[in-house]
Amino acid sequence: MERTATCHCGQLRVIATGEPERVYVCHCKACQHRTGSIIHNGSSWRKSQVRVEGEDKIYARMADSGFEIRFHFCPHCGTSVFWEGDKNPATCGVAVGCFADPDFPPPDSSAGRRRCISGSDCRPRSRTSRNRAPEVAFR
Repeated sequence: MERTATCHCGQLRVIATGEPERVYVCHCKACQHRTGSIIHNGSSWRKSQVRVEGEDKIYARMADSGFEIRFHFCPHCGTSVFWEGDKNPATCGVAVGCFADPDFPPPDSSAGRRRCISGSDCRPRSRTSRNRAPEVAFR
């Protein structure tokens, strides 16, 4: 299976083959600031599974882990489409929303829950059911 993630204007694209290694949500302050949302939905891929097309700009910062992380965004519309870092150089992350795929696998883990906005549902959903309570344990 091949999936394409694009920025808002369509100029920057990530073409991913196969299934992501992981799909997750994050509630940390850094993700809230980067996305402008109370929650970030990401997917992890082996770099060998993805190819990038189009021009990008990079914003780099030190992650809480102490490793550098680099966010690649479209220089025309500003959408942050993918990221990669020094902690795990064989993988990259792609924003789930950039795939715009209603059948994309649901999150199987959640990070930064102590920053979860009051009243929001911080539970990840299982890959087998989107409507039932999660069947996976939090990591």
